[in-house]
Amino acid sequence: MTQRTSADRDERVAGAVVGSAVGDALGAPFEFGLAGVFTARFPDGVGTMCGGGGWDPGEATDDTQMAVLVGESLLERAGLDLPDLFDRFRRWAAGEPKDIGLQTEDVLTGGEPWDRAAALHFQVNGRAAGNGSLMRAATSAVYFARSGRTPTMSAARRIAALTHGDRAAWEGTAVLHELVRVALAGGDPLAAVPKALAEVHADHRDRWATVLAPDWRPDLATEFNGAVWPCLGTALWALRTTDGFERALAAAVDVGGDTDTVAAVTGGLAGAVYGIGAVPARWTEPLHVPLPGWAGRRLDTADLTALAERLDAEGPRPV
Repeated sequence: MTQRTSADRDERVAGAVVGSAVGDALGAPFEFGLAGVFTARFPDGVGTMCGGGGWDPGEATDDTQMAVLVGESLLERAGLDLPDLFDRFRRWAAGEPKDIGLQTEDVLTGGEPWDRAAALHFQVNGRAAGNGSLMRAATSAVYFARSGRTPTMSAARRIAALTHGDRAAWEGTAVLHELVRVALAGGDPLAAVPKALAEVHADHRDRWATVLAPDWRPDLATEFNGAVWPCLGTALWALRTTDGFERALAAAVDVGGDTDTVAAVTGGLAGAVYGIGAVPARWTEPLHVPLPGWAGRRLDTADLTALAERLDAEGPRPV
């Protein structure tokens, strides 16, 4: 990984939010494909927003839609208002989005209150470690970044727990928050992994240490990358084994599987490292985010950039 030390914080902030959305839209047409899907489509390595699988070129999925809802709730409520955020999620789910994770859908449409829905789902099903809490984390990671390691990781856990009852998802989202925080400050998120792991709950630390280790690679995954562990592990692998934003996203999508979310997580991290200037215009120009449940509202790259700037400016500071 090569750090773009010339990128300033504003560029990295925009890179994190827009980069995540770009990864989402770039990966969406390849979802559930086999390894090598990106290379097969773009053998010269120059990928475009091609569309497919029910997605228009540049159309972001539920990953970015939920990230926008998180960011706007944080701004409009001047902080973390979990009931408000859960209500926004439910309104969005009722708007019939093109795609919504099965677990997230069950939690949001089951009629249970915000503070019990995810826990009850986990109690009944026994499994709730999907990557849905990672996919929407770019906006909250930017908002809480200036507050420091412990506060941003704590906020990540609380947001993740709205839809995911398994603590594994909380801890993975907390690690992602921390790595974005380090990158936004100009640091190396890969070097920050050990300190982030030290704050992971003891019951989950070893498993997270395995997939975030420097020698881990996607073919060592023991679960489909729709699970939280290989999703974040693949994002770090893509960042570690490439030298730029475009190559990191191409590597992430080429793994196959849950390509939109893996690329969204990779894009958020890589964008925070390399900055918005490293995101090619051929990806940002067609990017758009429909928002089901909000009367046909649609955001573009300029809207996401403005959202990122406000999140950074209005987020909490250390006490």
